[in-house]
Amino acid sequence: MHAESIATAAGTVAVTFIGVRHHSPACARLVRDTIRELRPAHVLIEGPADMNDRLDELLLGHDLPIAVFTSYRDDEHRHMSWAPLCDYSPEWVGLRAGRDAGAQVRFIDLPAWHRAFAGTENRYADAERRYEHAVERLCREFAVDNIDALWDHLFELGDPATLADRLAAYFELVRGDDDASDGDLTRERYMATWLDAAVADLEGRETGSGPAHIVVITGGFHRPALVRHLRRRSAAGIGRDGSDGEHSAAASGSEPGRAPLPVRAKVDHDQARSGNGPESVMEPTTFEPDGGDPATAGTIRSDATEGTAALGSPGWPVVPAAPATGAGGSYLVPFSFRRLDAFTGYQSGMPSPAYYQQLWEVGAEAAAEGITRAVVRRLRERGQAVSTASLIGARTLTVGLSRLRGHESPSRTDVLDGLAGTLITEALEQPLPWTGRGQLPVGTEPVVLEMVAALSGDTVGRLHASTPHPPLVHDAAGELRRCGIPDEGRHELDLTTGGGVDASRVLHRLRVLGIPGVARRGGPALGRAPELTEVWLLSRTEMRLPALIEAGSLGATCAEAAAARLGERFAAAGSDTGELADVLFDATLSGLSELSGRIVTQVRTLVDAAGAPTGLGKLLAVTLGLWRYDRIFGAAQSPTLAVLIDAAVLRLLWLIEGIRGGPAPADDQLLDALAAVRDAALHAAPVLSVERADLAGVFQRCTAADRPPALRGAAVGAVAVLDPAAGIDVAHSVRLAGTPELLGDFLAGLFALAREQLLDAARDDSTGSGEPLLAVLDELVAGFGDEDFLAALPALRVAFAWFPPRERARIGERLLGMRGLTTDVSALLRLAADADTLAHARAVELRVDRMLAEHGLLDPPTALESLSPGTELETPA
Repeated sequence: MHAESIATAAGTVAVTFIGVRHHSPACARLVRDTIRELRPAHVLIEGPADMNDRLDELLLGHDLPIAVFTSYRDDEHRHMSWAPLCDYSPEWVGLRAGRDAGAQVRFIDLPAWHRAFAGTENRYADAERRYEHAVERLCREFAVDNIDALWDHLFELGDPATLADRLAAYFELVRGDDDASDGDLTRERYMATWLDAAVADLEGRETGSGPAHIVVITGGFHRPALVRHLRRRSAAGIGRDGSDGEHSAAASGSEPGRAPLPVRAKVDHDQARSGNGPESVMEPTTFEPDGGDPATAGTIRSDATEGTAALGSPGWPVVPAAPATGAGGSYLVPFSFRRLDAFTGYQSGMPSPAYYQQLWEVGAEAAAEGITRAVVRRLRERGQAVSTASLIGARTLTVGLSRLRGHESPSRTDVLDGLAGTLITEALEQPLPWTGRGQLPVGTEPVVLEMVAALSGDTVGRLHASTPHPPLVHDAAGELRRCGIPDEGRHELDLTTGGGVDASRVLHRLRVLGIPGVARRGGPALGRAPELTEVWLLSRTEMRLPALIEAGSLGATCAEAAAARLGERFAAAGSDTGELADVLFDATLSGLSELSGRIVTQVRTLVDAAGAPTGLGKLLAVTLGLWRYDRIFGAAQSPTLAVLIDAAVLRLLWLIEGIRGGPAPADDQLLDALAAVRDAALHAAPVLSVERADLAGVFQRCTAADRPPALRGAAVGAVAVLDPAAGIDVAHSVRLAGTPELLGDFLAGLFALAREQLLDAARDDSTGSGEPLLAVLDELVAGFGDEDFLAALPALRVAFAWFPPRERARIGERLLGMRGLTTDVSALLRLAADADTLAHARAVELRVDRMLAEHGLLDPPTALESLSPGTELETPA
């Protein structure tokens, strides 16, 4: 049974409105069957009207899912949205069925860049914010958890013969009497102009027996408004001849001649009198682009020159054009079931696309059986034991639940509950995800993850080979060919050659754009001397093309798009000097010198006001690296960078000297900032306005006892490196911080800035007291009791993590030598189990020993019995 038709005033046109939930198989079947039965002259579909002249492209023969991707960008805004389509999308089915029936098919909604779609990523999202009160009442009435279970219960599994009536009643209820948002009203006014134009096109035609048909397919939320619009239009007697039906309008309570959905359109009386269009459409109309008067933005006006006349006919509404001040467009992109299922919150639609694909193709019974097999297969592939008995139990429970809930065939929730009831044998920490909506929380039971993944599916769409792509796709392919970069495999670049640097810049631009299958495995890093080679790992992936198409909204070339993306990050960073440092480094690696110059200029104005040493330290490390290593980066000891280095050092010294505090964990970012100041003093002294002695004096003052231990240790290391003549007693400083609460953090600071104090044998007798530093550490740690050692262990591990594996091996060899042992040092660097596990086990043993001793079953432990001296240095491994 198709949806009820509404006749126009003249009785020559019948309009059938089908309100749908996007991506609903039940709605898709209703659309298909209605169009086949009515053979309408026009099929009007909620979709981007700017795609109307490209419907042939949409029907090329793609493998679904695909999406219409629309973007708009100007100096102040960037908007991206998707209109996903899969086999069971009512809009897609209407498009194909309408074409097959010989109808004129048109999209009738505003382009996605329009202000009415502000904040909308998914055009075909569920409008739950609009529905929430009515849906909550219905969920309580039918004893279901959420809108998805409610929808399946009412529509996907219901009687097809009464589906149209149930849908109409449902959407009337959820729309209610509440006011729609300004965006929804704007869209509905625009859709109404297409409806009026289609009615006008058919009124007065000779159609033989019976009226001409129009089928209108929109989201269910919009259906009541469009139905009321047509009924009031008919009651007002607005017809093709422009007559206003004054008597009928008065009887109905409508103002004579007024369009039911108010449209700011000037009446073209000549056109009306000539019979070329209805009074509510009249001239081609367009929507005000973003900008202008906020009170009228988004409304229809008739005197605009922007936009394109729809399908070349003066009787159809104008399709608004994007504002000339920006750039925008729409392209088809491959989509995937995973992406379709990834929209969250109010951007989400129907979940579990793999399940609904089967529901569309084979029906509820076979879909339930197929999805059960898919879940079991995934679990078995991942080593989860699922016996035949468990499978039988799950099927039995699913059938029982479906009968209990009044379903002739199992629903999606019946299947999931049946599987969960059989396969999950322990209590869960959170509710099952299908009882709510949103992304899966961290810690979700692995069995539940696999169940959800099976119903989501891994189908990826594919575009027809003739599909047009944005210029960026072609530019990226050309750049990869030009630089000899393979599609897949390991690719190593020599950064001392022009060709190597050129290829590196291309790959970095793709990395900045987030293109899948482009990963760097080695090369220049923040704040370090650059490596002269760079290693990339390239892989083929189905998601590379959609990523390139979507990145095409940023620019036509890799360089332009990467510059735009980094420009967005630059603007978002604000005064965050750490984030600005990352942007500066990426811009440099991408060869975007103009952007790098803008960033340096902007950052210079922020340095004097910076309040956090960590971000400023990262900025100093990046700037210093660029200034020093001009052979690769082309900075050539830039005077601009030199000024920035000096300003950053001065500000950091001021911030560092103001730090006070007691024991606290070492902050790696703060230590990196201190190391950057040290490096600037060592390698950029000519551009600094502060003498090295004065700089060392700041660090000398930071060795005081009122500073956090990590800062004290770093300050001791900095003085030892920058002013050896000062004769700072490193070993004595370590002894002063030799308590379990302080030692690890103090050493973390010391090793971050001067780890050679422990490594260099020549310094063992020159630490100020003649004591070898390693011997001092060995003595301090060996003197800890069991509990003190376990308390100090985490911070000690952090401290020794500053040494790379080869240097830790050198430390181990010297420890063995101090004991006269010849054991292979690798035995000290490898543990039988994870260090955290061993520490936890030792803590448990101590608690057990203490309990035994309290009951007189064991002598109290008095020494570190199970850990030999030096063993503590295994932990850095």
